[in-house]
Amino acid sequence: MATDPKPIAHGGALADAMARHGGAAADWLDLSTGVSPFSLELPAMDTDVWRRLPDPATVREMAAAARAYYRGGQLPVPTPGSQAAIQLLPRLAPSGLTRRVAILSPTYGEYELAFRRAGFDIAAATMLDAALDADVAVLANPNNPDGRRFDRATLTAFAEARAGRLTVVDEAFADMHPDLSIADLAGHLPGLVVLRSFGKFFGMAGIRLGFAFADREISAALEAGLGPWAVSGPALAVAGQAFSRPDLVDGLKARISTAHALTLAAIAQAGLELAGETALFALVGYRGAARLRDRLAADHVLTRAFDHSPDRLRIGLVADPEQAARLSATLRKAAAEGPA
Repeated sequence: MATDPKPIAHGGALADAMARHGGAAADWLDLSTGVSPFSLELPAMDTDVWRRLPDPATVREMAAAARAYYRGGQLPVPTPGSQAAIQLLPRLAPSGLTRRVAILSPTYGEYELAFRRAGFDIAAATMLDAALDADVAVLANPNNPDGRRFDRATLTAFAEARAGRLTVVDEAFADMHPDLSIADLAGHLPGLVVLRSFGKFFGMAGIRLGFAFADREISAALEAGLGPWAVSGPALAVAGQAFSRPDLVDGLKARISTAHALTLAAIAQAGLELAGETALFALVGYRGAARLRDRLAADHVLTRAFDHSPDRLRIGLVADPEQAARLSATLRKAAAEGPA
């Protein structure tokens, strides 16, 4: 039996950073994830939301609201975070194929891990054409961590050419880039799955909520794999408010845009090269990025380095000018020591 692949280290591991570098949580500036620094305000929730199991009618209502918000083609399957859907993807691949998965890389590592654990052969691709004939194709748009984007027309042609085979498009970072989305095609093109993440844009990763748009057959398989009550009542209530309040959404977009500008300015002021970005994070080029990450952590600024891209460091958004000034000063100090 093959050895189980090593688990992936993700951003947000603040407790581990504190154990290594000291300090209390309040001392740290955690920029290690692509989650917005601004959280959606919580709605007033009746006690029954906490006491009762989620009602199927409420789930359907929220799914309909999500379809309208994300402009999806079918009612999505609500999931306890996108990660839960990723775990089930190997079950959705049609049987009798060569079990070859093409993943546009580098990208979110849990895709490769899920398929490799299920015995699929993984091919890392850098161009769409290289994934065209694979049994399963996986890509993120915009991509994590380099921010690579494919325009809607390009992805539409790609998905149409692959209709009938499993094509997974991760749109976890697309809330600020809605023109890129092809969620409306899911359900109309067989085999297309579009995943959306609620927590990243709304700054609420902790409630574990996502949505999978797909045709009826794949949606039914996902629902069966997730089982009943996959999404909590409080998560449904929070999402219901978010999808019904465009004023809240517009306010978050404005704050994120300001934070994005502050973050890029702080990086530029430190004299570092911008290697990629989305609205929710920036990618910096630096030889020996893991060493730079550790230098920043020594001053209680947490960022994310990658084994697959040793010359890249991902930095999440600062929330305000004070944090931007701290980031810039800490980056300058850490970079002044020179590459590893």
